[in-house]
Amino acid sequence: MTDSPLARWERHNGVVLAAASLLYLSSYAIRVLGHGLPGPVRDVCLAVTLVTWLVFLVDYVVRLRLSGQRLHRFLRTHWLDTVVLLLPLLRPVRIVQAYETVQRHHDRPRLALHARVITYAGVSVTLLGFAGSLALYQQERTAPGADILTYGDAVWFTCTTLSTVGYGDLAPVTPLGRLVAVGVMACGLALLGAVTGTFSSWLLQVFAREDDQDAPRPPGSSPGASDGRD
Repeated sequence: MTDSPLARWERHNGVVLAAASLLYLSSYAIRVLGHGLPGPVRDVCLAVTLVTWLVFLVDYVVRLRLSGQRLHRFLRTHWLDTVVLLLPLLRPVRIVQAYETVQRHHDRPRLALHARVITYAGVSVTLLGFAGSLALYQQERTAPGADILTYGDAVWFTCTTLSTVGYGDLAPVTPLGRLVAVGVMACGLALLGAVTGTFSSWLLQVFAREDDQDAPRPPGSSPGASDGRD
């Protein structure tokens, strides 16, 4: 295991970043959905949102300093961190990554590669869908001529878009709403491709093992003998 300052920082702040990400998403959801909440409650949620974003900013600056890289190189090698800092609603991606880091740090047993990819993709698409529907609802619900007027409409549009079905019965009309929709489309395509590719790879491995088991063996060889390819 790498023991550089950056690696130690990433190992020890995983839980803090995951908690901050959940707080950010929760406070944002309360502000978007809690129309009838008192003003002080909404102000507290806004303060929590800003404080958690500052936590993300501090983490980004520390990671930049500990990496020893120049800014332009760090931006190239850590582009996902930069995007997530500028678009905090993508923090669910970092929640899954933080969980993986904590699991490695504690040497806990992990799922097989194929199962991890499918599980993490499922968690990511759920959290990203929730965040995307919140952003879409916030932008569209008061726009003139909007189709997405309730949070249920936003969830329906997000689900059909993430699944790449796209019924077309609902569509955003605001520029920011359309930008969110494009992001949801991109995430849906990427996650669907990852799951499909992983599942196909797993099937190929299963069929290959079955072919090896059914292949005729030389006389005298035991059924459980290894052919050296394990």
